[in-house]
Amino acid sequence: MKKLSPYLAVLCLLLLLINPALSFSGALGGLSLWGTVVVPTLLPFMICTGAVMGLGGAELLARPFTPILGRFPGLSPSGSFALICGVLCGYPMGSKIDGEFLDSRQISANEAKALLAFCSYPSPMFLAGYTMDCLKKAEIDCPLPALLAAVYLPALPLAFLARRRFLPSGRTFKTALAVQEAKPQRPFSFDAHMMNSFEIMIRIGGYIMFFSMAATFLERSFLPAGMSALFSALMEMTTGIQAISKAFPSWAVRPLAAATASFGGISGIFQTKSVLKNPELSIRDYVQWKCLHSSLSAALMVLLQGMGAFS
Repeated sequence: MKKLSPYLAVLCLLLLLINPALSFSGALGGLSLWGTVVVPTLLPFMICTGAVMGLGGAELLARPFTPILGRFPGLSPSGSFALICGVLCGYPMGSKIDGEFLDSRQISANEAKALLAFCSYPSPMFLAGYTMDCLKKAEIDCPLPALLAAVYLPALPLAFLARRRFLPSGRTFKTALAVQEAKPQRPFSFDAHMMNSFEIMIRIGGYIMFFSMAATFLERSFLPAGMSALFSALMEMTTGIQAISKAFPSWAVRPLAAATASFGGISGIFQTKSVLKNPELSIRDYVQWKCLHSSLSAALMVLLQGMGAFS
């Protein structure tokens, strides 16, 4: 891949120079999506969850869920908080909090590795808003509960597999953490935390812009519409779902849209990599888990279709 990198960089520059109007359109679409959807939904959660963590309120917030998540998949209170935020806030918040808790030694390395398998999702607001809007515009019947089930229920087998891989039999991650010494925490600064959140959001916006441009070029390429839509979905989740809803019949759109949302696109992988600073957490492992998650979501949606859940 390192040998190909210079050629890919030159190709990107040539595409920008050859068709600046298309480059502008793709960049504008990506930045518009970032400014109107991603920033309003993700930034407030990022700032507030960071404040909760910095002020020691993570266990307090996770306490109502600890009796359930402490049994299966055996998470500690801090791990439960990371999972809850990953579900509610969307990419890449679950992975970000997972890595930060590992850095501060509030969770063990094994728990952090296991969490990486099932703590990253698109937010319910994204699914209920943007994704459902794309499906409705394409006149595709897909009830929101079915979409939520296809995206979130695979967390159960993923958690089971991650626990089998990273946790010795008969233990919980909380007991595994007992032998680990906590790392002293620096005093929390809301101003420093907010500036760090802004920096992360700008980084995320850059990735969304870049991969939206790539998706735009794919849409206008010589490729067939279906193949172009699939490549767009691989590149970037939001533009991919929109392209898929236009290019395929309804029976194919539902599982493909669920799979795309669960995978998050290469853009989502780069966003996650940008917030994973601890070397013990492997982005390669994350990609493998997301591929499995995406496959399970598609299979579950196909099963729902087979059961007659849609008209």
